[in-house]
Amino acid sequence: MYSRSWSTPATEGSVGSHAFVAEHGLWDDARLAAAERIEAGLDGIDFVRLVWGDPHGLVRSKTLTARTFCGVLRNGMNYSPGPFLKDTACTTAVDYRGEHGIGVDEIAGLGNFVLVPDPLTFLVLPGEGARTAWVIGDEYLRDGRPHPLSSRHVLHRVLDRYAGRGLTPVLGLEVEWYLARRLDDEPGNEGNGFGLQGPAPRVAAMNAGYQFNLDAAYDTVAPVTDPLALALLGLGLPVRSMEHEMGPGQVETTFDPMSALDTADAMLFFRVFTKRWCAARGLHASFMAQPAIAGADPSGWHLNQSVLETATGRNVFSAEGLSVGLSPTSKAYAEGLRDWLRDLFLLSVPTVNGYQRLGAQHALSPTRVSLSLESRTAMLRVVGSGAGAHIENRVGEPSANPYLNIAAQLFAGIEGLDGLAGGSADGPREGSDAVPQSLREALEAFTAGRAARLLGDPLAACLARLKESEVRRYEAWALQAAPVPGQVTEWEQREYFAAF
Repeated sequence: MYSRSWSTPATEGSVGSHAFVAEHGLWDDARLAAAERIEAGLDGIDFVRLVWGDPHGLVRSKTLTARTFCGVLRNGMNYSPGPFLKDTACTTAVDYRGEHGIGVDEIAGLGNFVLVPDPLTFLVLPGEGARTAWVIGDEYLRDGRPHPLSSRHVLHRVLDRYAGRGLTPVLGLEVEWYLARRLDDEPGNEGNGFGLQGPAPRVAAMNAGYQFNLDAAYDTVAPVTDPLALALLGLGLPVRSMEHEMGPGQVETTFDPMSALDTADAMLFFRVFTKRWCAARGLHASFMAQPAIAGADPSGWHLNQSVLETATGRNVFSAEGLSVGLSPTSKAYAEGLRDWLRDLFLLSVPTVNGYQRLGAQHALSPTRVSLSLESRTAMLRVVGSGAGAHIENRVGEPSANPYLNIAAQLFAGIEGLDGLAGGSADGPREGSDAVPQSLREALEAFTAGRAARLLGDPLAACLARLKESEVRRYEAWALQAAPVPGQVTEWEQREYFAAF
């Protein structure tokens, strides 16, 4: 049997820009060393999935042959900015054909940006058949500057600020999600299009629920969650526990503490990998805050946070001596979280559906800006003492963009620390101590507030456009459908249940 040899002209930079990484000095020594290890081991890889998180935290990707990835690793990959400009139902919310008004000239005409793999995120995925790897990319403008619409770069900037003070944030993930049985394999494309998602997957609950941490309830999900945990451990993620929560088929997954960037990367990967793992077994996993499953209890994302002195490893949150609670430094950090809450709330609860869990009927949901020792009714729960002292922020929804949610909280915290040191330009904010009760209210607080201090003007303007488009589509639907308050709507289920 004969095969033809297809000629491929040598065109340097055809997948990005030749030597883009070296030209702009984008990697430190650790990434350079990791890239060399990847290049030495690519012979056993068939495909590499190069991914990035869009402003909503949804993963966008291109699947590259290993041969192509050899060039992409150091050249980067040309990528359309379209995902930056679309809301959660792929409606174009930022006009790329004329004056877009967000201050990023390169998006005009949908001109490419350059996506550069971060070698430290390279993972070889388990499974039979083709050997596929996964790697997260960082987004750059064509002149080598960080892309102003990149959420991962926002977190990089916040972490640089901590590093400048000799501090290292340490975070722990607690993520609630739903596991359900798929009732059919229909793709849900009827009536689908720009601005309207097709019908949500039809599912059935795994169990009756409402027996908190009942061992027998865990038995109903264990055939999926136990091997899932083992697969994640095999990939290096520090899974601590799989637990059955309150709702029917509601699972909580917790992780050991990690650095902030590792935490955000882990959350991005965990959601995608979990959905993929469950789908391959005829099941559906969703990180939607309140899915339309009969009897579903809301899901939250609790982010445990502390700050260490980089040089000594000392936890600056621990109180001195025998006192219980938090140090003055940690109290200042908590005040920053409270002060910035309304300005940045949109980054922690970014969907229409996320506000379903913030109603007064849910006793353990954080409805007010409060700080309390070991109280699960507070927004900020102070946990432990001494070296293990930390703050659990209970406000986030599990579908939030991990880079923006984490960056928002760390930014607010260091603003509080700067206030303690006399370096803050702003005094305490006045106004309601209630958390926003709708995406519309959160959007108004976001656009009227100080979010650009964290995000920069372009990303703040872009997110405002994206969320305005999303909430307007919901409000237009609600005018016709007259939804019942407190009930998850068909619109929400179509919009979020499959994608998130």
